[in-house]
Amino acid sequence: MEINQNENTTSLVLLKQGAEARVFESTFVGKRSVVKERFSKKYRHPTLDSKLTLKRLNAEARCMTKARRLGVLTPVLYAVDPVIHTLTFEFVEGPAVKDVFLDFGLNRVSKEQIDDIATKIGGSIGKLHDGGLIHGDLTTSNMLLRSDNNQLVLIDFGLSFTSSLPEDKAVDLYVLERALISMHSSCGNVMDQILAGYRKSSKQWSSTLNKLAQVRQRGRKRTMIG
Repeated sequence: MEINQNENTTSLVLLKQGAEARVFESTFVGKRSVVKERFSKKYRHPTLDSKLTLKRLNAEARCMTKARRLGVLTPVLYAVDPVIHTLTFEFVEGPAVKDVFLDFGLNRVSKEQIDDIATKIGGSIGKLHDGGLIHGDLTTSNMLLRSDNNQLVLIDFGLSFTSSLPEDKAVDLYVLERALISMHSSCGNVMDQILAGYRKSSKQWSSTLNKLAQVRQRGRKRTMIG
């Protein structure tokens, strides 16, 4: 894919491809940027596919913008192209939290650093949830640390939606907890530190964490039943 920006054709370098979108590195007005392209699904009727793709594109842009209003750092959104279904936003310099956690015990990543990051994660999620925003895909791959100031930046709001229900908030946290158990068990119980940060940030934490206990119980039952 090529994009015309300021009458200059900009080449794109593929960074990642998922089931719903492709992510490229590019430039925007001379700045290093990321382009996320939602591609069409051939099994859907073309008209329906275009409407659904545009709806999800706009929803992701709105959720990113809302997150920033709530005080949660996300990449700056530069442009939305409804014709070729792309979002162009800031390229965040820095590692994914996933890579930092995987380096725990190596490369001088300490327990104090892990705890600090976990507290920041909990604080950011608490702000999202109090503002009625569910991320929908909370994994350490979708969290970045800026190299220059170590700030936490949340990315990939493609599955995000608005909700004030404690159940939806609890499921959001549960998805993260399962990802941590799967990928980062060597870091200890990072989720405890995340929830401590969540409590400090969220005014509605009590109802959400009560619901989280129920969601966990359902999850254990499903695991036992298979």
